[in-house]
Amino acid sequence: MIISTYDTATLRAALGIEMAGIESAPVGAGWGRVAPGRASDPDRHDETEVFVITAGRGTVVVDGRRQEVTAGSMIVFEPFETHVLENPGEADLVFLTLYWRDAESAARASARADRLAGRPQFVFSTPPTPNGDLHLGHLSGPYLGADAYVRFQRMNGAEAWHLTGSDDFQSYVQAAARRDGRTPAETAAHFSAEIAATLKLLDIEPDQYTVTNAEGGYREGLREFFSELVASGGITAQEAPALFDASGRYLYEVDVTGLCPSCSSATSGNICEECGEPNSVADLADPVATTDGGPPEAGTATRYTLPLHEYRADIEAHHARGRVPARLRDLAHRVLRRGRHDVSVTHPATWGVEPAQSDVPGQVIWVWPEMAYGFLHGIQSLGRRLGRPWNAREPRDDWKIVHFFGYDNSFYHSVLYPVLYRLAHPGWTADIDYHVNEFYLLEGSKFSTSRRHAMWGKDILTERSVDAVRYFLARTRPEGRRTDFRTAAFTELVENDLIGTWQQWLNGLGERLDKQTAGTAPDAGTWRPEHSAFLNRLESRRRALAGAYDPDGFSLNQAAEELDGLVRDAVRFSRQEGATSGIERWHSETRTTLALELAAARLLAQCAAPVMPRFARTLSACLGDPEPAQWPRTVRLLEPGTSVDLSTQEFFTPVDPRGADAA
Repeated sequence: MIISTYDTATLRAALGIEMAGIESAPVGAGWGRVAPGRASDPDRHDETEVFVITAGRGTVVVDGRRQEVTAGSMIVFEPFETHVLENPGEADLVFLTLYWRDAESAARASARADRLAGRPQFVFSTPPTPNGDLHLGHLSGPYLGADAYVRFQRMNGAEAWHLTGSDDFQSYVQAAARRDGRTPAETAAHFSAEIAATLKLLDIEPDQYTVTNAEGGYREGLREFFSELVASGGITAQEAPALFDASGRYLYEVDVTGLCPSCSSATSGNICEECGEPNSVADLADPVATTDGGPPEAGTATRYTLPLHEYRADIEAHHARGRVPARLRDLAHRVLRRGRHDVSVTHPATWGVEPAQSDVPGQVIWVWPEMAYGFLHGIQSLGRRLGRPWNAREPRDDWKIVHFFGYDNSFYHSVLYPVLYRLAHPGWTADIDYHVNEFYLLEGSKFSTSRRHAMWGKDILTERSVDAVRYFLARTRPEGRRTDFRTAAFTELVENDLIGTWQQWLNGLGERLDKQTAGTAPDAGTWRPEHSAFLNRLESRRRALAGAYDPDGFSLNQAAEELDGLVRDAVRFSRQEGATSGIERWHSETRTTLALELAAARLLAQCAAPVMPRFARTLSACLGDPEPAQWPRTVRLLEPGTSVDLSTQEFFTPVDPRGADAA
């Protein structure tokens, strides 16, 4: 017999609260106390865990869902559910915890595709700067990623929406306007429309596209958000070092270059694309004013400033809650270890939204802090169209926000914004997942508009090339490392893989059906061990593809490889079993081979839908199926007698990388 009694003297600090272990129990066990006004740190693990509330009352938050609990409540946490126990009351909240490992339960939980079901998911691709159109470097990262993510979530019954827009108030827009002899508003409007058109060419049509300079109520909402930041006391007007050109013009972002104070790489003002760390502009080494080409003059400027270093605990707690890649957590660690780090959230400028406060005249709200509000405004605008009660001023804990962005934007998204949300909305626990990509190169070098080293979306996207481009970008997008678009590699993939392997197999399967079954799906006959092994192989591919699209392990590189692997499995199986296809003695087995190849083609159509929607739709129609709308829960044979039209279908055509179809 083991008897354990709750004893406050044995409690020790753990997980943000106080805990005491229970020795010799047959499972992990312990007592916990959440003091009034406190909450446990977010916890996520592979064990199954049970809380039994023995005293007090509070709230348990599980993956963004809140539930009131009181003495006598029992809560069971499945593996990998993020859970927090809060005590908003005036008395201690005491609980008993029991936990144990079950490998099978953990495996099932890790493969769940419906973890976010029942919660609205707002999936943001970082709003592009309308100082130019989108090139393949842009498209390969946030935009294709967010689009495929949403498509998969919807196939699994989730409410998910893709939101982006036009980041009109960037200083880069003002620089482009000076270059082109336009006003900033004209430049932003022109390129915003071009960007939306390019996204559409890639079959990306966001559910919400916010044009910040034209959106009704946007400026007013932004000013209210900024006023909340000021009212919180978290940002204040401070005089600090600054740089100016020879004419006295204040310099930031595009108007100044130099060497990063952290990694010594060449950089513009405020952020380093190489190491991802912010700079204050005044701390750049060897600065040059791009406005006049000369060395800047040092001075001071008064701006609203956030002392980021004071919010380390909030940042780390936020990073413990959602999907935050190690690359981002490392960036936060590097920034915060500096000690003091003040971030200017306004700048003296003429292009942007002025705050409501008049104590520091001539300021605009810096576009990067502005974007934190812009995401909430986008949710509100989407909700208004959908008839949903979503309010930018009252964000909800059940919102699941997902960000797709390039690494050079990481500081803003994953370090700065969580602090701004904590200040403006202290009662909201923001639940955000982050998906980050590195730079995508072109023929081994960075995309560069100024050096005319770029391949624009409109250069390559046509009605007949879009799926090939989407597939190649998915297969080569820079996930965790810099990757490269090479024209020869793209051409080779289309001709050898998509046409020479995928299409050749599908056309050949159609020809065999036309010859042997009058173009209809046969009923499976006798099954040999090789047949059941292939069915199991298809099921393994289905599971692997679900894992590649899943929020936790999302990787379009992996998805594209698995799709190609599925086809190559089918080609190998077809060749191996084809040796007896014309022998009457093995006719029943041949029917099974054909039925299984059709099952592979159906699975290919269903699983390709997030990445290659047109191909998926066309292939499904050839198999007598509707457009894939649901993720397959298992591999299924076609209904015997279904008419199949594969033999002459042209799924892919040779593509000229400059945009003209080669055929």
